[in-house]
Amino acid sequence: MDRYKKLTILHSNDLHGDFYAEDIDQKLVGGVSMLSGYINRARLEEENVIYAIAGDMFTGSVIDSEYKGISTIEIMNMIGPDVVSLGNHEVDYGVAHLLFLEKCARFPIINANMHIANKDVRLFKSHELIKIGGMSVLFIGILTEEVLTHTKADLLVGSLVDIWEAAEQVGKICNSYKTVDIDFTVLLTHIGIEEDKKLAEILDPRWGVDIIIGGHSHTKLDAPVVVNNIPIVQAAVGTNQIGRFDIVVDTDNNCIENYDWKLIEINSENCPRDKALEEMINSYKDKTDNKYNRYLTRFLEEYTHPRRDRETDLGKILTDIFKENMMLDIMFIGSGSIRRDLGPIILYKDLIEALPYDEEIYNVTLTGRQLVKAMERVHRKEAYDGIDPEFYQYSKGFQVVYSRKEDKILKLEFENQPIDLDREYKIGLYKFHYNNSDNFLNLPHEEISKRSRLITSSSRDFLKEYFLQTEYIEVPKDQRWIVIED
Repeated sequence: MDRYKKLTILHSNDLHGDFYAEDIDQKLVGGVSMLSGYINRARLEEENVIYAIAGDMFTGSVIDSEYKGISTIEIMNMIGPDVVSLGNHEVDYGVAHLLFLEKCARFPIINANMHIANKDVRLFKSHELIKIGGMSVLFIGILTEEVLTHTKADLLVGSLVDIWEAAEQVGKICNSYKTVDIDFTVLLTHIGIEEDKKLAEILDPRWGVDIIIGGHSHTKLDAPVVVNNIPIVQAAVGTNQIGRFDIVVDTDNNCIENYDWKLIEINSENCPRDKALEEMINSYKDKTDNKYNRYLTRFLEEYTHPRRDRETDLGKILTDIFKENMMLDIMFIGSGSIRRDLGPIILYKDLIEALPYDEEIYNVTLTGRQLVKAMERVHRKEAYDGIDPEFYQYSKGFQVVYSRKEDKILKLEFENQPIDLDREYKIGLYKFHYNNSDNFLNLPHEEISKRSRLITSSSRDFLKEYFLQTEYIEVPKDQRWIVIED
């Protein structure tokens, strides 16, 4: 029997309910119909094809939000992934609901880290062994605590592992298969490209991990990043592209003989449409359109949120709305909470897709000393380099100037005056960031919760009512967040 076998692994990550194609430069790009069409064609053209998703199928579309992920699971069932690992947004509707969604899925969902508190019993299968073309391909799902902060509110769920413990889990699973001939091993992670690099560096070569397919950081690559002889890849975000490995596996030595990887654009020129899948999506769309295609307001033009590590027009507009109407000194909105551009016409569905997290907002009283401490945590070299970042958009009157070269805050002011260390400031925070202030702001939650109060139970309802009463919103011209590169 030939020791060399061909294996094709297609992979996506961070789909976030990106169901529909976009018209870009007079060409349809993305959408699950053409994504499914490409996968189906690859399955017909190649003998041994596996399609894997590295986390975050959920959150980002009205259809997903309305049906709390059930619609997404049904759509994914039609595409037919062979294996899916958990991402942080899989728990957006709660861990109990996620366990229900797993029962609806006709594909395996894997994760080696989540467990029931005090029992050390895993909530999901840690791995999946796929038999294909005479090969045994092992997938292990990895998700670390740093990216699953939502579960901190769930007392039934035990702490997840850090990167070192993740490596230990991988070793235990790989070692348990030493009596079985595993031809190829894949880590299907959702921890971000920088954490993938760290993980690859500390993996024992004897465990036989061949590749890492990741997600979470939405990284678009031109070629795999190779660490410790392990290729690491991601496929950016959404359905506009798909990653493809064409691998020759040495089944005698259980390793890669050679491989080719590329990121393939999903577009109308090279991907057929899946008409059956389109019919299903349209049936969901018809139901949601009646409810969510309601006019709210209009901006003077489209305002964008192109990146998380810089100030954006949309970020300034939204923070100002909360500050001015909630008696706050400063409003912080996590940059990752804003998921798309808005305007000029804004329908209710646009608001939901741009701000999919309908959270409570807290008024937190901080001293100037605490505020400086928080900003020093947010604005630091590691965060700008992509290591555990959590950036914020700021309301008017507040300004931070950060130097990347010097790795320090050069100016921190409120209303054109340096932050007074002894003064108290009223800060608005979404519940997610309020609950995770220890990590994001270097402020113990127990400490800040003593001087806080709930000011709205629904950020979305607040914005909806504001938009209904306001027309022609324009972006402010002032700068609140300045990054000096040199």
